[in-house]
Amino acid sequence: MAPKKRIYRNLQELILKNLHDPKEATAYLKAALADEDERVFLLALRDVLEARGGSISDLAEKTNLNKQNLYRMLSKEGNPRLSSLKTVLHAIEFQIDINPIKK
Repeated sequence: MAPKKRIYRNLQELILKNLHDPKEATAYLKAALADEDERVFLLALRDVLEARGGSISDLAEKTNLNKQNLYRMLSKEGNPRLSSLKTVLHAIEFQIDINPIKK
């Protein structure tokens, strides 16, 4: 008898399940960063945080950043400073990596 497949309630639930895998989360963040709209990356970052079982409150405690500022930073209206972005990425075990454009 074949194992029963899990049925997800919505796409977001499936995305969050897949983002548990660091390779999937990395690819997701890189794809979001490549988008013309900078807000896409901030929302993707929030998805990765959620997938890893974290909340904004947990993140605020771990990073010593203000909870309200984190909510705003990881929203469609977010405009974080680079230092704040690096702090958040480090807290969820990621880092910024710069590479030359492939031609």
